[in-house]
Amino acid sequence: MRCPCVMKNQIKTILLLGVLSSILIGFGAMLGRQWVGIFTLFAVVLNFGAYFFSDKIVLRMHHAQPADEHQAPRLYAIVRELAQRAEIPMPRVFLIPSPQPNAFATGRNPAHGVVAVTQGILQLLDERELRGVLTHEIGHIRNRDILVSTIAAAVAGAIAYIANMLQFTAIFGGSDDDSPNPIAALALAIVAPIAAMLVQLGISRSREYLADETGARLSNDPEALARALEKLEHAAHVMPPLTAQPSTASLFIVNPFSGTRGLVSLFSTHPPMAERVRRLRGMTFARYAA
Repeated sequence: MRCPCVMKNQIKTILLLGVLSSILIGFGAMLGRQWVGIFTLFAVVLNFGAYFFSDKIVLRMHHAQPADEHQAPRLYAIVRELAQRAEIPMPRVFLIPSPQPNAFATGRNPAHGVVAVTQGILQLLDERELRGVLTHEIGHIRNRDILVSTIAAAVAGAIAYIANMLQFTAIFGGSDDDSPNPIAALALAIVAPIAAMLVQLGISRSREYLADETGARLSNDPEALARALEKLEHAAHVMPPLTAQPSTASLFIVNPFSGTRGLVSLFSTHPPMAERVRRLRGMTFARYAA
């Protein structure tokens, strides 16, 4: 049975791709009329790539490697069981070489679903807590909201990369007519990271609450996820996010930059952790009270 939020997420995807096109063409207009056509063509190509290849882009950004059943038998067994419960195809499993414990799901639909976890999460959580985290990620796949969040991450990364490239070109590229206006390039370098964060913030925080609830009902153990979230939030405050990037922070179950200061910390891509834990423990109480 299709989730009632599928159509809503499809509309979000179309709007997000439209925003991407507008931002890129706007960047071209800032740099000069000769750049508008180039950026319009790039927007078309990036729209196509973001839809079909954003999951691969995000996995590569985090140096994630596919894991087989012999390499991570416990992880594989839990994912397989939860996928069967959720009535979705078995997602591919990836490992991220980072000590910070975290996880995310990606893919354009359940048939192309991916669950990626860091090496740190396998070391920090016990089996019950790990199962709680994986139910959350399976919940994202079942709710079909992974395409929207993955495109947002890929788009934000592309915008930041283009800004850095143009800034470098403006400084070292010479002074011919085809070189971007250095003032416009500098403005772009300042605006781009903020635009990338706003793209992330355009993804409703409700998707995290919904995945928490979906996962807790799948596992019938909301307390396990609540405990795992508390551990992951603490770890994010004391351990640097070695592979994570601000443009992909919204993908993770816990914001990997929770413990950082500066501009990134001003834009929260996740709902308050205390509220997430409170809701999950409310589900536990309601289950026992029933």
